[in-house]
Amino acid sequence: MPIPPSASARPGPPAAFPDPTPVVLTVPGLRGSGPSHWQSRWEAGRRDTRRIELGMWDRPRRNPWVTRIDQAVRASSAPVVFAAHSLGCIALAWWSELAGLDWPGPVRGALLVAPPDLGFRPLAAELADFAPTPRRALPFPAILVASEDDPWISIAAARSLAADWGARFACVGAAGHINAASGLGDWPEGQMLLQRLIDPAAAGPERARLPLPADPAIDASEGSAMVGG
Repeated sequence: MPIPPSASARPGPPAAFPDPTPVVLTVPGLRGSGPSHWQSRWEAGRRDTRRIELGMWDRPRRNPWVTRIDQAVRASSAPVVFAAHSLGCIALAWWSELAGLDWPGPVRGALLVAPPDLGFRPLAAELADFAPTPRRALPFPAILVASEDDPWISIAAARSLAADWGARFACVGAAGHINAASGLGDWPEGQMLLQRLIDPAAAGPERARLPLPADPAIDASEGSAMVGG
């Protein structure tokens, strides 16, 4: 595959872009995201948001998906903030591990929503090519969002994954797989979290590396958050 593996992310100078305003790239999961999914609604309603067309939606493969992510980042004329869902989160973590990213670099942050637990057995055949889940810390700010009743991952497993990835953790209560069936509409709570990644300075310079909103609806004690619910 075209992305060389790297043992660790190395510090380096910030990437220079003609436009410093981040673009939001959505990374859907298995079978993509239909028109009522929050990712699709963000793409339709936000001028800064567009989808990475990963292809092979029904029979995904890790290497082609990772390559598509890499191509999208390299082609961007602006810094990138990801909004990934489900298997898209795992693909993004694999890309981060294989790409050998610097910080600061082209990626300003990632919203990681409902990543599945690939330790489940039996593992669905469509997910097998992405196993095992990469556990290396991400070299950019991230917020992992989980649900109390997600059939694809437990809260405990989601918390553990957030810790391994160095991501802040947010629980949205009982919202299933946080997808179209969850009935989130434009998901304003998710957009609030996304904005903290787009504009980390709004959270204060001391929190710029791992931002999390300080709004009354969010409990940021012990590195976790409760959004809505």
